[in-house]
Amino acid sequence: MPFIQKLKKITTADNTESFHNQEVGESYHSHSGAVEEAYKKYVIPCKIKEIAKTGSLKILDVCFGIGYNSAAAISAALEENPNCQIEVIGLENDPEIINQIKDLSPPIPYYEHYKKLSGHSLQFTHENVTVKILLGDAHDTVKNIQDNYVDAIFFDPFSPKTAPHMWNTDILKQMYRVIKENAIFSTYSCARIVRDNLKEVGFIYDDGPIVGRRGPGTIAFKIEIFIVNV
Repeated sequence: MPFIQKLKKITTADNTESFHNQEVGESYHSHSGAVEEAYKKYVIPCKIKEIAKTGSLKILDVCFGIGYNSAAAISAALEENPNCQIEVIGLENDPEIINQIKDLSPPIPYYEHYKKLSGHSLQFTHENVTVKILLGDAHDTVKNIQDNYVDAIFFDPFSPKTAPHMWNTDILKQMYRVIKENAIFSTYSCARIVRDNLKEVGFIYDDGPIVGRRGPGTIAFKIEIFIVNV
């Protein structure tokens, strides 16, 4: 049987590189633009610049991949407030995709620091920024994160069709647990099962931006409801 390379490098329409996972049959980013997607589907909807003004920013980057989403967020946050204390926690199951970072040079100012990440060193701290990848099944690794901890969630697994386990209520309950009240969860998918599961675990949702697809993404909010006995 001929050898089939798992990861095939592709160039997207904004002239930035990504990868196609040939085992899964899907790409890590929209073909309309990998870096464009990072900013328009995650950084802007999650109001990263606005949060940076507060001086503290914690991001959970689910299915970290080659890190464009969170690197773009760090770049935007530092542009807004160079003194912002930033923590990124990445959840990723595949060390092979992380190891591609060292060979990429997207137009994301902070990305050069991401080249410190590899299979041997899954975290770094540079000045006021810490980036840490928790390697393994996200259903398990997310349990290491405190309740009400993160200011934004970038939720970027493969599609519900090819990776349904990454969109079930078990993992979305964990997303609800770790995100702060009124913080924003953003994902590219608007699939009915995704939105139904978000609603079931307690999120309220709305349309996210339309970027590189016919339909919108989804943004969701954690709203705690307190019942007072009178």
